[in-house]
Amino acid sequence: MTTTTVRPDAHHDSDLTRSRATAVARSAAIEAQIRTDPSRHRVLTGDRPTGPLHLGHLFGSLRNRVRLQEAGVTTFIVIADYQVITDREVADHIASDVCEIICDQLACGMDPQRSTFFAHSAIPELNQLMLPFLSLTSVAELQRNPTVKAEAEAAGIRSLSGLLLTYPVHQAADILAVGGTVVPVGLDQLPHLEATRLIARRFNDRYGHVFTEPDALLSEAPVVLGLDGQKMSKSRNNAIQLRHTADQTRQLIRSARTDSQRRISYDPVNRPGVSNLLLITSLCTDEAPEVIAERIGDAGAGELKRVACDAVNEHLAGLRARRADFAAAGQDVLQVVRDGNVRVRAQATEMLERVREAMGTVY
Repeated sequence: MTTTTVRPDAHHDSDLTRSRATAVARSAAIEAQIRTDPSRHRVLTGDRPTGPLHLGHLFGSLRNRVRLQEAGVTTFIVIADYQVITDREVADHIASDVCEIICDQLACGMDPQRSTFFAHSAIPELNQLMLPFLSLTSVAELQRNPTVKAEAEAAGIRSLSGLLLTYPVHQAADILAVGGTVVPVGLDQLPHLEATRLIARRFNDRYGHVFTEPDALLSEAPVVLGLDGQKMSKSRNNAIQLRHTADQTRQLIRSARTDSQRRISYDPVNRPGVSNLLLITSLCTDEAPEVIAERIGDAGAGELKRVACDAVNEHLAGLRARRADFAAAGQDVLQVVRDGNVRVRAQATEMLERVREAMGTVY
């Protein structure tokens, strides 16, 4: 008789694979529904206001937000200002940072008449929802959440604050308060969204159906590295910000890390720096990176950087002009958030009342 030794985590790996396959299939179905009846869905996505947005944000999420808005999907953009202090002691310049990312998104094509921007800190009902939500998840589950671990590691935090530990519960409150049905994420973020689905399921099981479990709208967003070969980040000063001038962009791209090989080729594994510039150029021109590499040929890294710079500056020219107009409005841009706060507070208040009724705490 042959015996098979099963690794302790084999069942977990199998469950994860099935979960991902289910999410992929469900996401494809949602995309089909959006094409035929976008009113069926409500999208929530957002940003932490820790500085201006950059090229990675544009290709990774902003273009998809605009796509969903233009398709007619009800869209909410949360400015997660409370989450700024999950991994830092002081939230410097937070109001100006909020203004910056609003300018970035308006310049990209987000329309406050069709999409709703709101700040977490301005909606106290979100934090009231967190109390019953916290009773539905364990400390062990929060500690195991990969997003919490990743945020802590990125910030070099050894001792988790209560705020960082409950990060997934904040997100659940944001999504469920506005009746979000889909959340744009990558495959690596599925465990984070699963925390929201779990909270909604447990609440419904315990108190009666109130919440719809949101689904992941999976995106195949390209991974654009920073100009130093690391993850593109506001804090590493390795990103091309949407607000940068053409000259600033040129200086940044000239400093980009490449290699000593003369002939240009697209090989992300062995030539990450060169391939990243080719990818950026491709995203700006809709031309395959391999085709761009072949055209540059033996002209070397200097020519690659020139081509990349021209492509980025041409692609961002219109966006930057619009952004300058919004930035000139200064604090008036924040009216976009103020108006959104009013709308979201009304919805969150209604949802909180439904929660209280379900829990029997209406006196």
